[in-house]
Amino acid sequence: MVKKAKARLTTNDIHGAWVIMPTPATANASDWRAEHTVDLDETARIVNALIDAGVNGILSNGTFGECATLTWEEKKDFIATVVETAKGRVPFFCGTTALHTREVIRQTRAAMDIGASGTMLGVPMWCKMEVPTAVQFYRDVADACPDAAIAIYANPEAFKFEFPRPFWAQVSTIPQVVTAKYLGIGTLDLDLTLTKGIRFLPHEDDYYAAARIAPDRMTAFWSSGAMCGPATAIRLRDAVAAAKRSGDWTEAKTISDAMRSADATLFPRGDFSEFSKYNIGLEKARMDAAGWLKAGPCRPPYHIVPEDYLKGACQSGLAWAALHARYTEKTPGQVT
Repeated sequence: MVKKAKARLTTNDIHGAWVIMPTPATANASDWRAEHTVDLDETARIVNALIDAGVNGILSNGTFGECATLTWEEKKDFIATVVETAKGRVPFFCGTTALHTREVIRQTRAAMDIGASGTMLGVPMWCKMEVPTAVQFYRDVADACPDAAIAIYANPEAFKFEFPRPFWAQVSTIPQVVTAKYLGIGTLDLDLTLTKGIRFLPHEDDYYAAARIAPDRMTAFWSSGAMCGPATAIRLRDAVAAAKRSGDWTEAKTISDAMRSADATLFPRGDFSEFSKYNIGLEKARMDAAGWLKAGPCRPPYHIVPEDYLKGACQSGLAWAALHARYTEKTPGQVT
């Protein structure tokens, strides 16, 4: 029997709250001798809880998803568990970033065979890239994996690449590139003029402002705070949608301001570059402190984090947990 190809996602499929989940770790995951460190039961529980809460899509295996520190066998098991649990109820992009094009293609093809909707993909980061190299990288992956929708993972700190305007203008001509995990909105209006074919996903803290800038184009956002409880992200999604209809942005701004306040202690000394050095440990500490899921320890070598930084992350987690309690009457999937 010939396997029927599923339709590739388009920009029209990118809307609402897209959450980025960690790869839950077993208790011994920080030990380099440990094997099979993915907590698959917790993975399945989180996926069901997120879908029950009403999220629109799931992204995974980025930075705090520990794409760089999972073995391929662990990543395959994680992807398969998400796919089997989600059962197509929401789109799922898994990260397949690697150090060279051939490995990215191998992993992306395997993820698509398992049942992922697409890949959240950054550039290989061993050598700093110029725009022509980065664009050709995405073209090669798209040519090799024509059924895979691509979400560009635009993280300048992680990938040593600034993702400048000429880059966006060129990759927007690649049909498989449908969305991008987008940091900051300082140049959003200019980037939007160059990228008619890409649906940018701003961070949840920026979604209110981004939607005010371009309400027709900004229809979705990415959320890591949702891993502290998804109710706040869902409420922001609905408040922005309501504001677009009514013109009253008061509630959307209130929620956005509360999110920013909850994030304040996550960034050491308010410095994103410093946060990026310890991103994995800080995000997972925040999630565990919030108590909505069990992220577990970090895989080596990124398991060493300054204690005072961890305190700030835990404070952020507790603040997000309070927001989750405020914005929901019932907490699906709460860890007890």
